[in-house]
Amino acid sequence: MRRFLFVSCLTFFAISPASADITHAIKSSISLTVDGAASQSIRLGSSMAVSGSNVTLDTTPVLGTLSSGTALGYTPGAYSITTAGDSFSYSESYLEGDDVPTILSTTVTAGVVPALPIFGNTTTTAGGVAGSLAGTIATDGALTIVAGGAGTSAIGQVIQELTIR
Repeated sequence: MRRFLFVSCLTFFAISPASADITHAIKSSISLTVDGAASQSIRLGSSMAVSGSNVTLDTTPVLGTLSSGTALGYTPGAYSITTAGDSFSYSESYLEGDDVPTILSTTVTAGVVPALPIFGNTTTTAGGVAGSLAGTIATDGALTIVAGGAGTSAIGQVIQELTIR
């Protein structure tokens, strides 16, 4: 009897109930994006440069005054060779700047800008068209994504995690 009791005690303490933490998580998402229209314009200014060697300035070149709707105006200079018979070099450049716009802002109508100022440095990006862009997640985790028009993106994901400790 003692042996039975001893073996029973050993068995009782050796076999303990299992304990574990089980965590199950389901995370799902859909991201639908339509690109917006954008435009960036940088107005360029007027510039003039003159350089040379063995050249004498007789009449100074002149930039006019820029006003809306008119050209800046430029009067070139007059030059002569300083020492006849010697080599000479001469370079003159002129860049007409952008006109002064009468309106410096634009309006947006239904997500579209009907007219943009056009300057010497302009970058314009067309906006996306949603079209039939759509996405759904069913209760069983099935994703349904419908493509949209140009400039759109749709991303869907379902993540299932099972952690046993």
